[in-house]
Amino acid sequence: MAYRWDSGGGMVMETNSKEVKTFYTCPMHPEVRQDMPGMCPECGMQLVKIRNSTTAHFQWAGSPSPLVRAVAKFEIRNSAHGADKHEGHKAESFLKKFWVSLVLTIPIVAYSELPKLFFGWQAPAFSGSEYLQLIFGSIVFFYGGWVFLAGALRELLAKLPGMMTLIGLATTAAYLWSVYAVFVEQEPLFWELATLITVMLLGHWFEMRAVQGARGALRELAKLLPDEAEVIFEGKTRAVPISELKVGDIVLIKPGAKVPADGKVIEGESDLNESIVTGESKLVPKKFSEEVIAGSINGDGSLKVEVTKIGEDTFLAGVARLVVQAQASKSRLQLLSDKAALYLTIIAVVSGSITLVAWLLSGSEISFAVARLVAVLVIACPHALGLAVPLVASISTNMAASSGFLVKQRLALEAARNVDIVLFDKTGTLTRGEFSVVGDLDSEVLRLAAAVETQSEHPIARAIVQEAREKKVALPEVKNFKRIPGVGAEGLVQGKRVFVGHKGGEILLEVDDKEIGAISVADAVRPESKEAVAALHEQGLKVAMITGDSKEVASQVAKELGIDVYFARVLPQDKSSIVKKLQEGDIEGFENWKLEIGNSSRRLVVAMVGDGVNDAPALMQADIGIAVGAGTNVAIESSGIILVRNDPRDIPKIIRLSKLTFNKMLQNLFWATIYNIAALPLAAGVLYSRGILIEPAFAAVFMSASTVIVAINALLLRRAKL
Repeated sequence: MAYRWDSGGGMVMETNSKEVKTFYTCPMHPEVRQDMPGMCPECGMQLVKIRNSTTAHFQWAGSPSPLVRAVAKFEIRNSAHGADKHEGHKAESFLKKFWVSLVLTIPIVAYSELPKLFFGWQAPAFSGSEYLQLIFGSIVFFYGGWVFLAGALRELLAKLPGMMTLIGLATTAAYLWSVYAVFVEQEPLFWELATLITVMLLGHWFEMRAVQGARGALRELAKLLPDEAEVIFEGKTRAVPISELKVGDIVLIKPGAKVPADGKVIEGESDLNESIVTGESKLVPKKFSEEVIAGSINGDGSLKVEVTKIGEDTFLAGVARLVVQAQASKSRLQLLSDKAALYLTIIAVVSGSITLVAWLLSGSEISFAVARLVAVLVIACPHALGLAVPLVASISTNMAASSGFLVKQRLALEAARNVDIVLFDKTGTLTRGEFSVVGDLDSEVLRLAAAVETQSEHPIARAIVQEAREKKVALPEVKNFKRIPGVGAEGLVQGKRVFVGHKGGEILLEVDDKEIGAISVADAVRPESKEAVAALHEQGLKVAMITGDSKEVASQVAKELGIDVYFARVLPQDKSSIVKKLQEGDIEGFENWKLEIGNSSRRLVVAMVGDGVNDAPALMQADIGIAVGAGTNVAIESSGIILVRNDPRDIPKIIRLSKLTFNKMLQNLFWATIYNIAALPLAAGVLYSRGILIEPAFAAVFMSASTVIVAINALLLRRAKL
């Protein structure tokens, strides 16, 4: 299997022509192809499964940057190329088809019975004018309506009938009857057919514009990268397309410029805007050896950066993959809406058939009965129902990414609204995972201890050396350094034997076998952790902490942060059992606040937040697993949500977004279903005796309007503050 880029900026995947591939495509936009189910980025329709062979083609507007290449390769892997890109599948093409159909619809209506019926006027006849509606109506049917017919065929081939199937059946029934009626001198339905297709084209254009305004996360990621990079070669800089960057290249980042690739600083200092990662515009200082992320914006300083990652290995490409995975995953409400949409399609076909037969048996004209059939099929189209949930889910996924956390599994985000307890792993989550010196310290003790520890790689040693550097303590030379595993380190400092021993949270210092002082160290608590715990308490949740540290250390951290309950000296293999017991509410000393939560027999919903390999089983056991972004790959793979910036304050945001998303989904399901329930009987003509009747063209207006309402309601989610 190989990838190449064609002259139009599309990625082509070469495959064995005999190999059958399964991929997903949009009934309306066959150029949209990917190897996972999901929603069409152009119109919001659910993608249908297709099996095909030969090569795969992925079209992307603009030059193929490394991020675009990475995302494209990810999205089209295991897909296959069918037909070339169809004409008329973009929003602008729908608008073009609408104008052409509208121009042809005007004479069709003029030569129908409507002008005479309402105005007593009739269009002038001429030789062949009796076939004018047939000719123009056929052009509208095949030119304007072909996209619906082709979409219906793709749905039927995929054995997943839906909106396109209903529209295809409705327009085909109206057209076939009208052609027959012209030659047997019956009343045709050409004006209904032409207005129906014209309104449908306009409605779909409006829908696509609304959907496109709510989506396009991957395209927005691609826009974050600059087109060119300033590469330093033999002391000179030259601009090259970022698609030509290689690992090891040295690039110059000028003030105000965007970082073209992931890398590390080798020269210079500056402040970078990393809002693409953190969701905040707060500038982040960068200096020698620190990492920078592609797409971040440089401040006032100049940096020389060595490229360390390109293409699909970059941070942005990883985010893009997570977005694609999240958009392919489905929530319970979405699964429900998908089933409801399928059932509605079946109900529409059955109801339409019953309507047709009932009106024919009642003695109505065939044209009237067919018009009722068309109206029922059109007004029952489940587009609004199919769009109601996935569009909200897509917007919430994008909101999460811009707020500093990534949703891998939508079921995790949906479940977050029901959380009772948030269980934090202490080290690296509530604390920095880095030791720091605490309390007052004798300068001579610090000088001697730091001198010895400069030769050590132990985390506590690094904390002591860092403290000395911050206080600008001059460190003497060390000779005969020796590390004593599990005990400490020693060396000769200015002719004296200096021993630094590690004992719990203290560092003991001996000079020539005489203890002269101690240094207290601790795993520093994140300043934002207390805010996170307070915010969770405001939401009515309980907060727990789990750690392998001593009870004394755990108690101190829990007291400082206001944590409800903690579990100390927990072995890595026991963390998942603690989660399970929390879910069952059977831990000793836990009964009181189990009762505060509610029904004591109810299973409690637990969210676990961790970052290490030993947290993976607990993350899997929890109802919602949340991994911090700086954690291990194992922890990240075991979780449903990832905190990109390692900020525990994002946990309350996750829960709030979950509640907002669920409420918005329910609202959209209500609008979509109540509309169909109320409108379908009117389209069938149950109130015809009272003069209430929905014509096919008006059915198309109402169907499109309901979809637009659902899309706009979903877009309002963007205004919510997390």
